[in-house]
Amino acid sequence: MNAVLSIERLSKRRADKPGDYLFRDMTANIEAGRRIAILGASGQGKSTLLRLLARLDAPDEGSIRLHGTAAPEWKPHEWRKKVCYVAQQPVMLPGTVEHNLRAVSELHGGPFDREQAEQCMAAVGLGALDWRKPSSELSGGEKQRTALVRSALLVPEALLLDEVTASLDPASKRAVELWLIDWASKRNTALVWVTHDMEQAKQISDSVWFMDEGRLLENGRTADFFRNPATERARLFIQSAQSGGEVGHV
Repeated sequence: MNAVLSIERLSKRRADKPGDYLFRDMTANIEAGRRIAILGASGQGKSTLLRLLARLDAPDEGSIRLHGTAAPEWKPHEWRKKVCYVAQQPVMLPGTVEHNLRAVSELHGGPFDREQAEQCMAAVGLGALDWRKPSSELSGGEKQRTALVRSALLVPEALLLDEVTASLDPASKRAVELWLIDWASKRNTALVWVTHDMEQAKQISDSVWFMDEGRLLENGRTADFFRNPATERARLFIQSAQSGGEVGHV
């Protein structure tokens, strides 16, 4: 499969202890259309990894390539048009819902597809939302889903998702999962999804990256990871999650 993003020996030091690594020597590919769940206990740097891939932070060592071209050779806005990041705490722009939905098109000088925006908003359960409403008045779940649609309208090649359903009720959560899978499948977009929800990981991903001990400890098919993990650390992680133990996120 065609690699959209490639990381080679990627390392990041801890902000509070620069002498220690958060993770190091990570090497992997993100292929077009792949759906990857990033799993691991608190403190492994999962969210930090997404921010590196989005070029919101810089690695301390190693490289990230988009279609084989190293990150420094891309203009930041061109990179972020192809690689979009959606944070767990959504960032809403001042103004209305419609202003937020139009923002990415206006930023990148492209046309705003209102029909597509309406279809996406309906798919995530926001079909009745008044677009004239100030974004500051939206609930947490409404902000999260609006931010998701806003990024999707850019039609990126890779969508980086950081616990994006954590604030949603079960029905909204499932609607978002189904929409994202269908949307990404039709466009061959890669989804890279940090989640603490093991059932969600099973349902939304075809591959798992398991981070532990400061490394990418496992990288393989989702079914294989949950049925027969290759490492004892992964087995204990799955066992803890299934028993209701804290798996956390960073």
